[in-house]
Amino acid sequence: MSTIAFLPVRCGSKSIPMKNIKLFHGKPLIYWNLSALQTAKGIDKIIVATDCDEISDCAKNFQFDKVEVYRRAAENAQDASSTESVMLEYIAYAGLKTEDKFMLVQATSPFTQAQHFEEALQQLDESDADSLLSCVEFKRFLWNKNGSPHNYDYQNRPRRQDFEGFQLENGAFYINSVQNIVAHKNRLSGKISVYEMPYYTALELDEPEDWLIGEALMAHKHREQNPPTAANIKLFASDVDGVLTDAGMYYSEKGDELKKFNTHDGKAFQLMRERGIKIAIITSEDTQMVARRAKKLKVDYLFQGKAHGGKLEAIKQMCEQEQITLEEVAYIGDDINCKEALEQVGFAACPMNALPKIKAIKGIMQLERNGGEGVVREFFETVLNADIA
Repeated sequence: MSTIAFLPVRCGSKSIPMKNIKLFHGKPLIYWNLSALQTAKGIDKIIVATDCDEISDCAKNFQFDKVEVYRRAAENAQDASSTESVMLEYIAYAGLKTEDKFMLVQATSPFTQAQHFEEALQQLDESDADSLLSCVEFKRFLWNKNGSPHNYDYQNRPRRQDFEGFQLENGAFYINSVQNIVAHKNRLSGKISVYEMPYYTALELDEPEDWLIGEALMAHKHREQNPPTAANIKLFASDVDGVLTDAGMYYSEKGDELKKFNTHDGKAFQLMRERGIKIAIITSEDTQMVARRAKKLKVDYLFQGKAHGGKLEAIKQMCEQEQITLEEVAYIGDDINCKEALEQVGFAACPMNALPKIKAIKGIMQLERNGGEGVVREFFETVLNADIA
């Protein structure tokens, strides 16, 4: 008897185009479930059922030895096609044994971990249930459209902690036997067991708003589970004004704009490069003087004209290029146009004179020097434990 994990992933997503391979927290969306399944004990084979080359190539590039790509039929890859249709298609194609376990996994639920898959399989094995689905505890008061309460008495409103609540289907995964799926043409059948997952896993990435919430949630969870350390840093990025400079705007008699850089920061860039750390400068302005400074510092990446969300997008581009995650990025910023990036990277830092909103970011490292006074050198010496003062 084998256990097959099955991920149906189409190219034709409407709300979020190509969402199954869109970068989510520095990796294509399907990576998160494939990585967890690859690690999970008890999973023998992982099938990515897709209808296009882009997803196929992406899945193969991870080089997970459990993963196989199946090219699903066009008629089962339409907007109106049911998930069960492609499940049955693959079962017939592969000639699976009736006693094999079949786990349907949804790529739009990237928070599922290997532990969840393992525990669910064990729960089903130890129960007398025929199939299983993942849920979260749901304690919300629901109303019908006609203005009547659906699941409580509003005249005797219970306290939330006393409300038993319900189990909400989170769409993460479903487990059944091949025999039952073929017989009932459904992912669930017979006696059904509920595997409860943490509440945050209820978020499914179906709309652009879900994606924004999911990115922040994934960054938070990864920081909790993997506290940033110097050894994790593969890419260092810095803002310019207020970090590499004192944020002053200097003008000559001829009206030329000048910036003052700190040579100690230049040495820090060199020391990081010698440790194999990639270097980047990201700024909202676009000037020749910054380009010249970046060239002298021999940075690997220079992004100019990147304001607000553009800085985070630049970091994501570099993550894709370097095949790393946001957890492996360190970034120093000082103003609100850095806020989004600082909230998402694995290691965030700011100068002493950064804006209060930046200093208030949870987990950010506040350096002792002001911008332009060698904050990058301080970061190198403090975080990377350099032995050169």
